[in-house]
Parts: sequence; structure tokens; C-alpha cells
Amino acid sequence: MSNWNYLDIWRLIAEVQPDAPCISQGSRVLSWRDFITDVDRWAQRFVADGVVPGDAIALYLYNCPEYLTAFGGALAVGAVPINVNYRYGVDEVTYLIQNAEAAAIVAHGTFVNVVSSVRDRHEELRNVYLVDDGSGSCPNWARDSSQLDAAEFVPLPEPSGDDIFMIYTGGTTGMPKGVMWRCDDMFAISNQGGWTKRYDENGTLAGIEEQLRERGPGYRFIPACPLMHGTGLIGALRSLQEGGHTVLLESRHYDPVEFARVIEEQKINCTAIVGDPFARPLLDAAESEGYRFSELRLVISAGAMFSAEQKERLLTIAPEVTIADAFSSSEALGMGTAVTTARSKPATATFRIGANVRVITDDGRDAIAGSGEIGKVMLGGRLPLGYFKDEAKTAATFPTIDGVRYSCPGDMATVGLDGTLTLLGRGSQCINTGGEKVFPEEVEEVLKRHPVVLDAVVVAAPHERFGQQVVASVELAVGATCEVNELREWVKSHLAHYKAPRHIRVVASIGRAPNGKMDYGRHIREALEWVPAS
Repeated sequence: MSNWNYLDIWRLIAEVQPDAPCISQGSRVLSWRDFITDVDRWAQRFVADGVVPGDAIALYLYNCPEYLTAFGGALAVGAVPINVNYRYGVDEVTYLIQNAEAAAIVAHGTFVNVVSSVRDRHEELRNVYLVDDGSGSCPNWARDSSQLDAAEFVPLPEPSGDDIFMIYTGGTTGMPKGVMWRCDDMFAISNQGGWTKRYDENGTLAGIEEQLRERGPGYRFIPACPLMHGTGLIGALRSLQEGGHTVLLESRHYDPVEFARVIEEQKINCTAIVGDPFARPLLDAAESEGYRFSELRLVISAGAMFSAEQKERLLTIAPEVTIADAFSSSEALGMGTAVTTARSKPATATFRIGANVRVITDDGRDAIAGSGEIGKVMLGGRLPLGYFKDEAKTAATFPTIDGVRYSCPGDMATVGLDGTLTLLGRGSQCINTGGEKVFPEEVEEVLKRHPVVLDAVVVAAPHERFGQQVVASVELAVGATCEVNELREWVKSHLAHYKAPRHIRVVASIGRAPNGKMDYGRHIREALEWVPAS
């Protein structure tokens, strides 16, 4: 078994190319020497403040260099870095911090009020580090991240491939789940097809050093999506392990004009997006400004549908680009990939089946290619350890079949005669809006807590930009009235804003069955009639 840890590789890269750019955001540039220095400063500070191996360290940040340096600092002390969705409300952040048993949090200053509330509910949150973003002064119960230097140097534990980090995902369960990844497993998966061919299970640090000196610095990468999502983080980790330069956008919200400009000006080689919700406005901006993306060679998409139409637009602008439309999740990386170039015909939701993948029907058989049989997609090979503190969900999502452990997030597909997967969606009612996952029952419960709402149903409806949108039908108490905008703001006051229904209608009756169950199928069909797609 291999034993790759990011810290060993990053330190080697910093020795070989100390002055090469590692991370930049606007005018701020960290060289590889700066990156490792900051990683060590975080690590020494964590140790000085009592963080021990196994403690969770939450990263409650917009995209910034500190996200990656604090991530590295956590790994350096054997702690477990975890992501916090910065769009969550205080209840959701509190749940995640409590579930992870976090001992420390690194947050942007703008989140100080949320962090204060979380501290009141979670006494184990011993250490708070605030990254100054001009939103106010640092309170006395927190530490300014610009003042990390510890009084004395403390030896750090030896890095191990068994060190873990967690990607918290809402998934289809309604509550965030911590997906536990070993460094070695993630390194091996993300290196498949990598630029540095000697990064393999049998490679050595000496071999990596030789390759680095022969090749020079790696590629220039920009994630359009947040680092707090798996797509952004994994893309950045791969860029770092290749000795590359990760470029971060300055805007805290997706700005396609800035995104297009930076790709052009910084001569970006690789980017990660979330399907049509990111591609369509990016291409609008590029066409408006006449950008050609001359150095762009790889566009990775995951998390939302990337339509054939938008792929064709991209290839018209940048014909040298390879589009890798990945069928993956935080629990299962590499279920399938649709690779498109100027020499191939773009397609939507059709993927070349990945290695170690099976499609299993309800009766336990492998779906027959070309039969149209629908089955669950299951991935073997390198997998997460499971969900943190959820043995039941781990057993359900990572079953062992014929002696082989698989990941089965719930995606349904058919297998074509040529071995391609046609993705049909999740078996649950999970809504994917612009790459964000929304569990309907969570929104329904908040709506039903409104004083005049008797019942509610939340479903997905098509949206031309975001793929899907959240919509709701509500039944009010007898004689009550309520403006739909009030209901929308009610949801926003309790949950992340993207979970609030874009469209709400008041109906006489939700129409539950006698057993109390909801006919989601009927409401989905009705939504196609009453909800606009824009």
C-alpha cells in the first residue's frame, strides 16, 4: 500500500521551486516558499493552542489563500480539516460544527456573529481564528490570523497517508455528512492521468524531484467554484500536488466577467466549473469581450449538467480545449467521464464508464448493456472510509458485494452497447440547483414552522441556467392569508438562501394520501405546468 501525504510532496516542491507562484488572488501572490512558511505558521499556532491529532478544524471561508494554507496546517499537525458551506445559516453551521466535534475554526471576519452564536452552543470550539476582510475588528475571544507566530518551535508529527480530511456534503440525507478521505487515497485518485506520470503508487520522492526538475512548475489552475465544495478543493489539491499555480477569483460570488478576464489575462491552463450554471454566463462574457482563452487546455466540470450546446460554444471559442465532464460525487470519484474535444461530438449526461464501476439492478444483477435496464451505479477501488459518526449511512452507501467494497451514492443509469452510462438522476428527491444540493423535506419543515402554514411540499422544477430550481406549494391554515414573498424570506431567515423556493404557490390542499405520504410525482408533474423555467 502506498503512503502519499500532501505535506511530503508540498515540502519537496517548495525546495525545488521556492520562487515559483503557488497561490494568487488579485495582486496577492504566494510563492511556494511563502505557501510552506504559512502552512508551518498555522501548524505551530494550532499546536500552541492545544490542537491535537484527530481534532477537527473547520474552514468557514470564502476562497482565499488562507483556505489552503490553513488546510495544510491542519494536516501538518495530524488534525482533520473540514469545510463549512459559507451560505449556511447559523443553525446549519452549528449542526456541522457539533457533528464534526470541531475544536477550532478559521473564519472570515464577516462571519463573526455566526461564529459567536456557534461558540455559545458548542463549548468544545476552543479556538477561533479570524481572517481580516475589512468587516470589523477582531474580538478578544478570537485570534487575528495575521498574528500566528508561536512563542517556540514544536516538532510536528510525521505525515502519513492515513491522515484524513473531511468533505461535508448535504447529499440526499438532508443534513451535512462528513465524507472521510485518506490523503493517500485522494492523492492516488486525483493523480490518474496526471501530468507528472511518476506520481504513482510505486514512485518515490526522489523520482518526483527528478520529474519536477525536468519539467519545471506545473499548470495554472483556476477554480470557478468555491473551495468549500469538493470540486473546487480537489481541483486545487491536484494543482498543488503537481507543483502548479492556483489562481483564485477575488469576487465572493460567481462573477463570469471576472472569471473570463482572469482566464484570458493569467493564461490559465485548467479550470473547474459546475456545468451549465457556470459555463453559460462565462461563455456570454467571453463572446462579449472577444476572449479566445488561448492557453486553456482542460475544463473539468462536475456537480451539474454540462449540456452539449454549451460544450459546442466553448469549443468554438477555444478549439484546443479538452472538456472533461465528470460524473462524480464526494463519496465516489471517477464513476464516469465524458471527454469532448473539437474532434468529437458533444453529448449531455452520457459518460464513458469508469474503472471499477458496475450498474446493479434492483434484483442484484449487472445491467445488460443496451437493454435499457436501469440500475444503481456502484464504484469500487479507492473509496472514502465512510461517513463520520454514521455507521448506518456508511453501511448503506458503501456496501460489500461479492467481497468487494463499493460506493453507491444512489445515482441511477442505463448502460449502452458501447459501454457508456446514461445518467438518469438520483433515486431520491434531492434537488441540485446550480451545483448546490437541497433536500426537500428540510425546506418543507421550515415552511411548516411558519405560523399560518398548515402543510407544504417542495419539489424540483427545470431551470434554464441552474438546471433545477426549488419550488413549493403551501396549504395555509383555514382563513389565513400570507404573501409568498414573506414565506420566501421566512425560509431565508432559517436556511441558506439558495434553499429558499424561487416560486411558491398557495393551494387549497396539498393532497396527502391517507397514510400521510406525499405524492411527489404529482407535484413534480404539476410544477412543469405552473413554474417558469427562467
